[in-house]
Amino acid sequence: DLLEKALFLYAQRHPDAATPEVHWHPFQLNPDLAPEGMDRGEYVRTKFGPRATEVYDRVKAVGSSEGIAFNFDGIARQPNTAAAHSLVGLAEVGEQQQRLVEALFQAYFLEGVDLTQRSELERLALGAGLSAESVQACLDSEEAKQQVRASDVRARQMGVQGVPFFIFNRKVGVSGAQDPEVLLGAMAEAEKTPA
Repeated sequence: DLLEKALFLYAQRHPDAATPEVHWHPFQLNPDLAPEGMDRGEYVRTKFGPRATEVYDRVKAVGSSEGIAFNFDGIARQPNTAAAHSLVGLAEVGEQQQRLVEALFQAYFLEGVDLTQRSELERLALGAGLSAESVQACLDSEEAKQQVRASDVRARQMGVQGVPFFIFNRKVGVSGAQDPEVLLGAMAEAEKTPA
């Protein structure tokens, strides 16, 4: 992953510095999607039309160059991701949150897991180390869903339009899948920028 590579470079170039802390924040590409999601084929045709194959072939090629075997054909449903985002927000920032995000990405993009299914979200969250009680409470919580929606709205008001989007030290934003050196430069800029 590009951010991991940038963080590795940061550690190499700043061996005495504290390891930067990564926080994942909600941003839904499809915030108006029904809670049950929709058929993936229909979603792709609606969103991209005749250029869908071209778009996904490009993403597959980039993934392949990074050792990621995207399985877009294995995805049957396009999920509303509010519940998944609420679980990411529940996870402890750091290793636990990273484990959950990686599990969600792998399940969806590589294994075609239907993330509209509560049982799948529970399985992934428990596998990442969250407690069954907290997962159940989070998935039942209207407040957790509201927090996801509010965070999503704030991100859009800041100008976020897609993913990935990186914000360093709440000061410097970088949009898109950028080279690790670009991300490293943004980290350096964020460290120089006064609060």
